[in-house]
Amino acid sequence: MQARTGAGPNRQGKGAGDGRRSARRPRNTDLRGGAVVIGKANGAISITGIGAYAPEHVITNDELSQMMDTSDEWIVERTGIRERRVAADDQALSDLALPAARDALEQAGLDAGTVDLVIVATVTPDMAFPSAGAIIADELGAPDAAAYDLSAGCTGFMYAVAQGYGMVAAGLSRHALVVGGDVLSRILDWSDRGTAVLFGDGAGAVVLERVSEGGFLGFELGADGSGGPQLYLPAGGSRTPASAESVAERKHYVQMNGREVFKFATRVLVTSAEKVLAECGKSIDDVDVYIPHQANVRIIDHAAEKLGIPKEKIVVNVERYGNTSSGSIPLALADAQVEGRLQEGSLVLMTGMGAGLTWGSGLIEWTTNGRK
Repeated sequence: MQARTGAGPNRQGKGAGDGRRSARRPRNTDLRGGAVVIGKANGAISITGIGAYAPEHVITNDELSQMMDTSDEWIVERTGIRERRVAADDQALSDLALPAARDALEQAGLDAGTVDLVIVATVTPDMAFPSAGAIIADELGAPDAAAYDLSAGCTGFMYAVAQGYGMVAAGLSRHALVVGGDVLSRILDWSDRGTAVLFGDGAGAVVLERVSEGGFLGFELGADGSGGPQLYLPAGGSRTPASAESVAERKHYVQMNGREVFKFATRVLVTSAEKVLAECGKSIDDVDVYIPHQANVRIIDHAAEKLGIPKEKIVVNVERYGNTSSGSIPLALADAQVEGRLQEGSLVLMTGMGAGLTWGSGLIEWTTNGRK
């Protein structure tokens, strides 16, 4: 059967035309917004294992300056990024996720066969289907685990952790493996300095289990679909299937309105954090470790200033990895652990934002004691 390369029948009504959505500005999301607040988590469930993986190949800013009109000084001044990792040609998302998952399970002291749930947050799975979750579960040796992917842009990891928490709390899982990762290098226009300088490849994983006390105190999640066209991939889905035309028109690369995304990010990273803290009866002064999405240093600094959190409490690794989308927060979480910042009883705040437009936060009292 020959692959279809042209457009299908022009079905009249909603969605007819070239599939483009009007680029409206995102709504002004503040503490009175319509985000879903899961609130104070019911039952003690914590992260008992962390793993992370970044590809070996490093691309520096100086190397990028040979590919496009940019410089190390220009990139560092605007983003804080000095280098990023890029997957090898034969590496897909699952190839990055598997080492991270194995490390997380080893740290948790679990055999892969005991994993009964695998959730993968990504916008760059190996293929449209089957899910990366199913592929990873099979490769790990957890063939009977429930497994699936979710797509929430750079906020994906926070969404996946909240879902994993809910499944464990409901008794539908005992040992949940949550993976966040992306191979954004596959969907970047390497001649566009507005996007190519920002992103990198990487993956992280955590294990969620019941514990005797502490653990997650609450989550806050939300989305504003009106801002979707500010950060999106125009083609490759059912709206605009892959075709010779879509490839020629370069619609399979990330498109971003940097100015609008910056304004959105600096707003929701603050309001989301404030919401989850208020819901859990905590203040920013109670936070010991702050792990924001590693979009760029300017966004992180702006959010930290608005929140009033000192720099020594913030985990930042964007200079080494760039923005790894769903891999951003778990990679930073792994760094925090290596640096000895995740102490028993530490209050850890994680906040993310991304395509959708989406946002989400989680607050956890760090503990691995009393696993059940």
